Amino acid sequence: MRKRTLAVCLSLFFGCFLGLLTTPVFSEAADEGQDGRSSIWIDLFRGEPLSYEAVLDDLAGVDVVYLGEYHNVRRHHEIQRRIVADLARRGRPLVVAMEQLESFQQPDIDRYNRGEIDFDQLAEAIEWGRRWGNYKQYRPIVEAARKANVPILALNARSETIRHVARSGGLDRMDAKARSELPTDIWLDDPAYRKRLSLQMMVHAVANPETLRPMIEAQIARDAAMASALCSYLKSEAGRGRAAIVLCGAGHVSFGQGTAERVRRRLPELKERIVRLSASSDVKLSPRSRAVARPITITHEQLRKIDRPIADYLYVTSLKTTSKPPSPE
Repeated sequence: MRKRTLAVCLSLFFGCFLGLLTTPVFSEAADEGQDGRSSIWIDLFRGEPLSYEAVLDDLAGVDVVYLGEYHNVRRHHEIQRRIVADLARRGRPLVVAMEQLESFQQPDIDRYNRGEIDFDQLAEAIEWGRRWGNYKQYRPIVEAARKANVPILALNARSETIRHVARSGGLDRMDAKARSELPTDIWLDDPAYRKRLSLQMMVHAVANPETLRPMIEAQIARDAAMASALCSYLKSEAGRGRAAIVLCGAGHVSFGQGTAERVRRRLPELKERIVRLSASSDVKLSPRSRAVARPITITHEQLRKIDRPIADYLYVTSLKTTSKPPSPE
């Protein structure tokens, strides 16, 4: 069995899964991006390419759409903006729910939703640049949402609280005040997800079997917090009848696990779709990230134990001409 090397930079406490894919095959009908690279939509249940309009037709009929991104890939945010704008034009009431915003910031976000402040004033009020480094890449999405009268919802837990989960040694060792900021019912008995996280988190140079448990519980705590925030909103008067477009790291929703699984457990009647956006050599690791990372290998045999597709739809962009695909080991 050939192995696929996943060069994963997983920010220790932010749950940001990064990776590289081997070279995809493109049809003659593939889209040409602004940089001349070809892109194509693939239905992962049928194993067939399809048009963007066909994807949009399907997304328009569900309750939750997860757009799984690599946070620092700029083209992902343009695709997200396009989907938000095009779904809004179809007349379905929407909410854009964002991992990149923390729930305690919602009062200032609501000021933005009401048109009382602009993007720059919002960013200053919530110190967005300090709490999420590449926040400016989300500006076109946020402004497209407001233009279409689509509210923005903060999903994430307070970053300090998630760090506390890992640093304290796990959920059961947190102090009461910090623990009270997280949902009371955090479901930890998820062997398949924990197995995937244990494989991916070994990218951290400090990771070992003893330190993995609190790292995994920090990720699960973030998933639970985001699921709780989304479900609470969709059950509220403000959210009733709205479809949610969720912007989050791909690792939180791949294979229907993580946040997606926890939303499904809370509101099983909701129809969902998961969209994955390929890295395609565009992930760039900072010197700081490279310094604390190590190469890992995840085999096909390990991934095949997950008995479901990684997503409903995959948007694949060809590798840059100057880039080489990872060599199989």
